[in-house]
Amino acid sequence: MVKILIIEDEPDMRLGLERNLAYEGYKVHSAADGESGLEFLESDSYNLILLDVMLPGIDGFDVCKQLRERGINTPIIYLTARGQEMDKVLGLELGAEDYITKPFSLRELLARIKVVLRRQNKEPENEKKIIILGNLEADLNNYIATSNGQAVNMTHREFEILKYLFHKKNEIVSREELLNKIWGEDEFVTRRTVDNFVYKLRKKIEINPENPKHIITVHKVGYKLII
Repeated sequence: MVKILIIEDEPDMRLGLERNLAYEGYKVHSAADGESGLEFLESDSYNLILLDVMLPGIDGFDVCKQLRERGINTPIIYLTARGQEMDKVLGLELGAEDYITKPFSLRELLARIKVVLRRQNKEPENEKKIIILGNLEADLNNYIATSNGQAVNMTHREFEILKYLFHKKNEIVSREELLNKIWGEDEFVTRRTVDNFVYKLRKKIEINPENPKHIITVHKVGYKLII
């Protein structure tokens, strides 16, 4: 399970982040100041740190600097009300992966988290993940698809949906989960958009798209990829 440490001094913000990230399936710990956060990181390992800049005592920039000096390379996303370009540049130069300015939407934050975790967990370039589903053979790392030896035109978004469903193979994935994981902060995308993309994928995968064997609809919930 992905573990996230929140270092945030504002109680309501900290509690809201804890609850929402736990709901998304992350294991979450939190600290109210920089010193406590450093103690957490000395005693445990995490996949990601959400770090407020304006903290009592040791501020977020100093926390990041100390972690990097100690050889702790856990990815960091800054959460801060300070949106000046100079602050962003400083934060990134100190070794953070991203910088998000308050106030922000939950969907935007989840999208940023997803991007950082994807970078962290990226497979080696020489390790291929090729799957065969019905008519389609897809190289999920290199975004190449073929059918009966002929190239299949698939969009980047279609590959991302297929990769996510493959990651969750044989599990139910809701439309809302696909919206959050694939589209992130795009507020103009609806559940109907998800259905349209799945329909296009089925036409490329299924021998009979009207009677699918691989991407199954779970009534009123979402989809399940059967391998």
